Amino acid sequence: MTSIIKLTALSGVQEESALCYLLQVDEFRFLLDCGWDESFSMDIIDSLKRYDLWTSRHNTEDFTLFTLDDVDSAFDKIQQLKYSQIVNLKGKGHGLSITPLPAGHMIGGTIWKIVKDGEEEIIYAVDFNHKREIHLNGCSLETISRPSLLITDSFNASYVQPRRKQRDEQLLTNVMETLRGDGNVLIAVDTAGRVLELAQLLDQIWRTKDAGLGVYSLALLNNVSYNVVEFSKSQVEWMSDKLMRCFEDKRNNPFQFRHLSLCHSLSDLSRVPSPKVVLCSQPDLEAGFSRELFIQWCQDAKNSVILTYRTTPGTLSRYLIDNPGEKRIELEIRKRCRLEGRELEEYMEKEKTKKEAAKKLEQAKEVDLDSSDESDMDDDLEQPAVVKTKHHDLMMKGEGGRKGSFFKQAKKSYPMFPTHEERLKWDEYGEIIRPEEFLVPELQATEEEKSKLESGLTNGEEPMEQDLSDVPTKCISTTQALDIRARVMYIDYEGRSDGDSIKKIINQMKPRQLIIVHGPPEASQDLAESCKAFSGKDIKVYTPKLQETVDATSETHIYQVRLKDSLVSSLQFCKAKDTELAWIDGVLDMRVEKVDTGVIAEMGDAKEETEDGEPAMDVTPDLTTEPSAAANQRAIKTLFGEDEREISEESDVIPTLEPLPAQEVPGHQSVFINEPRLSDFKQVLLREGIQAEFVGGVLVCNNLVAVRRVSGSTLHHILCKSPLMNI
Repeated sequence: MTSIIKLTALSGVQEESALCYLLQVDEFRFLLDCGWDESFSMDIIDSLKRYDLWTSRHNTEDFTLFTLDDVDSAFDKIQQLKYSQIVNLKGKGHGLSITPLPAGHMIGGTIWKIVKDGEEEIIYAVDFNHKREIHLNGCSLETISRPSLLITDSFNASYVQPRRKQRDEQLLTNVMETLRGDGNVLIAVDTAGRVLELAQLLDQIWRTKDAGLGVYSLALLNNVSYNVVEFSKSQVEWMSDKLMRCFEDKRNNPFQFRHLSLCHSLSDLSRVPSPKVVLCSQPDLEAGFSRELFIQWCQDAKNSVILTYRTTPGTLSRYLIDNPGEKRIELEIRKRCRLEGRELEEYMEKEKTKKEAAKKLEQAKEVDLDSSDESDMDDDLEQPAVVKTKHHDLMMKGEGGRKGSFFKQAKKSYPMFPTHEERLKWDEYGEIIRPEEFLVPELQATEEEKSKLESGLTNGEEPMEQDLSDVPTKCISTTQALDIRARVMYIDYEGRSDGDSIKKIINQMKPRQLIIVHGPPEASQDLAESCKAFSGKDIKVYTPKLQETVDATSETHIYQVRLKDSLVSSLQFCKAKDTELAWIDGVLDMRVEKVDTGVIAEMGDAKEETEDGEPAMDVTPDLTTEPSAAANQRAIKTLFGEDEREISEESDVIPTLEPLPAQEVPGHQSVFINEPRLSDFKQVLLREGIQAEFVGGVLVCNNLVAVRRVSGSTLHHILCKSPLMNI
């Protein structure tokens, strides 16, 4: 590699916590994932926020870390890419390109390929799946050969995964036994990722007459269930070949579920007949509908709870997976209830006070605005500085309009009723098509259900219960001991490759360097030893620790320095094919200027002359000196422009190369670039007027000098022989 490449682990190394890494390629930095744990710990840097997570938390507690406006603001900054779309970066990222590749884990799951100047490839591949599933094709990492750097995880490195057929049979057996025993099945899934695979699987089972499950109910419960299904219908082109053929041949959208009922609240679910199977978010059972249903159903021996995802240690779901025989647990039960009595009166009084304060503040702003315009508005000088509120009927009176119009009006202007002119939207293909005008007949029922949900009616009669967020509420929390009598089972539907497959894929890719992240220490060590055994000395393997920076630059004599303008202007470049080279004599200055204060910080008085422009000392910055989470947050804010006054520690330690005085510049020997070729040497001799021709592989010059290449030596050099050598 000819670039400086470093990776800093902010989170998600040597453990199963959220993934968050900072990749530096020369002066450009990538934030690889920005995960947050299930408890929303502020120690972890994050910029990813999801609607369903906010609603799940807000329904049971006073959640104030972020709002739905923050969610919208984050998603507005996202640039959507298609698979295999090459994006060339600009600015500091000039020469870098990124390409998303399908990961096979979930719809939108991506393996990122980062290329520098068309030569060096960096592959970031975590949570990938090489196996073909119902709704997704597997990834194709085998097609990537000899990348410069591979960043992958060891989450499943030591995990022995059962066959898919065995897992499907286990799921079907559990569901059939529970339903036929008059019990309900809770399947904890995510909001919009792996839930699509399970929804496809269960809907296909329900369609099979031999299974006999058509008499039972199947439901999907989360706050955005309708949006998830509707969005998945528009993403069929990025899914498996099987679904594509079904869509093209039968003209039937595979996500037009026949048996799956979409529910957005527990009241919707209560109208679904029991016994039933419910796909419910969230998978960690820490908040949302899955936790509420678990509390309701876990004490009934007829019911069953199926966990499909190994969440972060410390969550309720992971506790149940690690302790399968647990029969009694204590849970914190949080719920939101309406304010009543004295609490309601106090709340209304506070709201009234807030509104009055806001009104006074608005009036004060308008008064300040009027007073600032006094010099330009002479007519307003005689009027008192009060809030001007215009009240008029259909006919606006004269004193409210302008006085003394310059042009004479032919007739009096009368107001008109407001009219809305619908503007047609166009794109490069013409008028935009309205999907509702081309609905398939089978989809009309779904549209009717949507209209009922939007109007707040279910079955056309009963009004839906009022959202608690629209009325004054409070959150209460209690601790309750629960007896787990229901059957709790973990069935792997995570969509990740198993340990043996991961090792084989890495062996086929043969990366030059490998960084292992996100996994227990034992799994990371096992994967590292396996890769070293396969590739031997051809691969460098790194297993970084938290807050540790890994220098993945393969060339050991590459350093980053700043060049003074006076030094650059004095360089004499020589052209060598498509590049230009110059010899540098300079002094390395380690003093660093602080941008925000202008204070010169003495990092060291060491100055060293270099003949080849390379300092003999390692000036690689160490980012492990301040491992606290607060320091990391400040660093990230600096990198992304949130605080322009701060400067990262890494930028402070880049030294400056200053020119040497002319009298102090030492001489140097000639430098030969690349391997010598006799054919190139012949062209040089011909340009200088020397006759040269090849005779038996020897270059003969003016019939006096014979030039041949010496073979069998580690150093490539040219030997010249002539009669004049003996004189």
